[in-house]
Amino acid sequence: MNKIVLMAALSAALVGGASAALAGSPDKGKQTFMQKGCWQCHGLEGQGGSAGPRLANTQLPEEALIAFVHQTNGAMPPFSTKLVSDAELSDVYAYLQSRPKPADPKTIPLLSP
Repeated sequence: MNKIVLMAALSAALVGGASAALAGSPDKGKQTFMQKGCWQCHGLEGQGGSAGPRLANTQLPEEALIAFVHQTNGAMPPFSTKLVSDAELSDVYAYLQSRPKPADPKTIPLLSP
């Protein structure tokens, strides 16, 4: 029985440790988002702009966002790890996830018929 409890605790620590390793700082993320110029295309709050899509509250997993930023071959130029590190992108992801969700259009009186 003790081996089962030990294995369960070890598994939980490994899984939790992987998540914690990716957890970033929203404050540092905002600073990086501004310094690296992300806001110019994606808006000050990650709400999207004329050149870049909405990133705030993205459903994209953190690892996928990091990989995309480093390896994109689309309209957005890739940012190598020399320009922005994985740790910095984890912080940016935390910042984007911390942004308030937009209001449900049904709750906005001016949009109601």
